[in-house]
Amino acid sequence: MAEKKKVVIALSCGTNDTNRATRAIHLATIAHKEGKETTLFLLDEGVYLAKTGIITHVRAATGDVADDLLAYLQAHEIPILVCTPCANARQIQPEDLVEGARMASAAEFINMSCQADAVISL
Repeated sequence: MAEKKKVVIALSCGTNDTNRATRAIHLATIAHKEGKETTLFLLDEGVYLAKTGIITHVRAATGDVADDLLAYLQAHEIPILVCTPCANARQIQPEDLVEGARMASAAEFINMSCQADAVISL
């Protein structure tokens, strides 16, 4: 059996661009549904989306609801990684994160990106 293709989606915006933020989470959902080994990496303003309660009202102009899409990722145990320095700069602590999210280093992001078949940055 062939190894699953690996997809890393890096999201650097959050509530400051709800369309792009929702679209990135949507793409992570689609990648998983298409059988890809998927990871969502949040950095810069994107880290806010991993803070409990923030994503509740984030949606795209298309009607896609980020919270529903995030729930899919959580239910399927898709890694949701949060840039540690980005979170620290925004006063977000590990205990503030939604279920299934965890802090991660830049080195971890680089290493997983080098091993990925595709890296998508939004």
